[in-house]
Amino acid sequence: MSSTPARPRVRMTGAQRRQQLLDVARELFAEKGFEATSIEEIAARADVSKPVVYEHFGGKEGLHAVVVDREMQLLLGRFTAALSTPGHPRELLQRAALVLLEYIESDTDGFLVLTRDAPVTGGRGSYSSLIGEVAREVEHLLAAQFDARDHDPRPAELYSQALVGMVALAGQWWLDNRVHDKRVVAAYLVNLAWNGLAHLDAHPRLVEGPGVS
Repeated sequence: MSSTPARPRVRMTGAQRRQQLLDVARELFAEKGFEATSIEEIAARADVSKPVVYEHFGGKEGLHAVVVDREMQLLLGRFTAALSTPGHPRELLQRAALVLLEYIESDTDGFLVLTRDAPVTGGRGSYSSLIGEVAREVEHLLAAQFDARDHDPRPAELYSQALVGMVALAGQWWLDNRVHDKRVVAAYLVNLAWNGLAHLDAHPRLVEGPGVS
């Protein structure tokens, strides 16, 4: 009986192998999460030995950090591009919402990596820190609009966190509830955000008592 010949291992340059490992790890981290993914699984799916993974990334934590950083830079770059082109503030809100929803739709694995479990919480390499960076981009736009309308620009930071946070949480909901097209979701988000912003009180206060309007 003749044995089945071993499948020849594909030879890659160092850069190609690193890219392959990142792609494989991204897929596994999205599928199973950080804790449930092992170096053995990553190596097996990439058809390499475990030492090759360690040689490139030093371990699972190092590999995960690079995968997360790559996704953060990709998504932040898209947000920055969308917000850097001049336009009406409502249009900018729409662009920002669509950037995230399009990323969730076309790069679902990347979004899952950013929002699933990680070896450490908080810090720079997390979804919350990414949302914070996007909020700072939005803050500058809101501050300029508030100033133009003779509103105090100082609350722009708080409003930007609220707006971006709303889109981010709605995006996570939409990932599991695709009952609407992304453009419909974006339209609803912008409707809520813009109509609220368009009628802001210059000095908002809580209203006491039952039956207030």
